[in-house]
Amino acid sequence: MTVRIAALQMVSSCSVDENINEFIRLAQLAAADGASMVALPEYFCFMGMKETDKLQLAEEPGRGRIQDSLANIASRLGLWVFAGSIPLKSPDPHKVLNTQLVFNPEGQQVCRYDKIHLFSFTRGSESYDESRSISPGRSVAIVDTPFAKVGLSICYDLRFPELYRKMGGVDLILVPSAFTYTTGQAHWEVLLRARAIENQCYVLAPAQGGRHANGRRTWGHSMLIDPWGEVMSVLAENPGVVIGDIDPQRIKEVRESLPALKHRVF
Repeated sequence: MTVRIAALQMVSSCSVDENINEFIRLAQLAAADGASMVALPEYFCFMGMKETDKLQLAEEPGRGRIQDSLANIASRLGLWVFAGSIPLKSPDPHKVLNTQLVFNPEGQQVCRYDKIHLFSFTRGSESYDESRSISPGRSVAIVDTPFAKVGLSICYDLRFPELYRKMGGVDLILVPSAFTYTTGQAHWEVLLRARAIENQCYVLAPAQGGRHANGRRTWGHSMLIDPWGEVMSVLAENPGVVIGDIDPQRIKEVRESLPALKHRVF
């Protein structure tokens, strides 16, 4: 049986309240279009003026206004909500964890993934180093839903195929992101399609997409990709919803016609 899922593309600001309201608006649009699941981009709740701003917003696991809003919308709309990432408090008081949380339609948190791979990039005046403000996660995370076995990852994780191999075979990979315009233009789509092809599963990638108040420009191009690597739906820039149906039979057909996963040696 097919299930409709949605990626919410955002251009998050420095205001948590504004971002939460935008998330609610987009989630309502997705629900009205029949989605059973919505997935948010990395840092949907906050894009600060500088990297360390998120330290002031970090919540304790299990409580806080961001987590409360996610649980409330999940239960109110009867949706599975995959919250791209929020800052949670880390054992290191000078850093946060960049964490994806999963809420079921009853509003219960059922899974958590802390981003493992931390992005760094320097080219000319453009420079990023997440390790200055983020502590890395250590564990792979998979959540079983009634419609799919879902593997969790965040943004820069996309460049490390061994992470997805460790998931042991999933139906859907999530890649919430805030790819820079530079790296997104070069590598975003090809990497997403590669992960779908090599794991023979669907990939849903909700992204930040536009010019932010802090001057940063994110690539956007949120998309849903099928197990053959075909892009089913995409939104280039600006806030909106990418929506489509996933079908277990399609996964089965691809894996039976080209049994690459069974042919693995290593």
